[in-house]
Amino acid sequence: MRQLGLIAGAAATALVAAGAITYAVAGDDGTSATGRVPAADSADAGFARDMAVHHQQAVEMSYVVRDRTDDEDVRRLAYDIAQTQANQRGMLLGWLDLWELPKVSTEPPMTWMGMGDTASGKDGALMPGMAPNAEMKRLASLSGERAEIFYLQLMTDHHKGGVHMAQGCVRACAVGVEKRLARGMVEAQESEIELMAGMLRERGASPRG
Repeated sequence: MRQLGLIAGAAATALVAAGAITYAVAGDDGTSATGRVPAADSADAGFARDMAVHHQQAVEMSYVVRDRTDDEDVRRLAYDIAQTQANQRGMLLGWLDLWELPKVSTEPPMTWMGMGDTASGKDGALMPGMAPNAEMKRLASLSGERAEIFYLQLMTDHHKGGVHMAQGCVRACAVGVEKRLARGMVEAQESEIELMAGMLRERGASPRG
């Protein structure tokens, strides 16, 4: 029951954050404090492009585990993560449309953070925390508690990478509404990292690394 309460609390936090972000978007024209639209090589554009890709994998991972377990706690958490990150991904891509900027870049991922040479891209792991294709395939091959544990470990890594990226936007992005979205991501994902650590302990496991 305690775990259910924690998950419900995390979901409520995510919903409040989503509502605040929606309100912010409605009252923000997507420009910087100087009224300028971000450039293609700006932190704002780089974060929007990269986090949209990062979020897409989290959505895919979450829907995979929902089909691999009957555990309601894990299924509820996975659904909440999938819905939240799909909605945020839509906002990020929407801003790129608003700014009339491309959704892909010729520069390596993470260039906007000065880390373009650190993301290996090996086997689909394009950015910090992203799971290689082999691990995504492994997740799809597991079931029951083994799938739950592996998902929680993968998503913990994924969130840690996402938090690092969002913190970079908080420091470097110029568009107020995007900075607020990034700050909300940090708070929500750090809360979920703590929640997932507890869920792993209940299953006799721990985060990787």
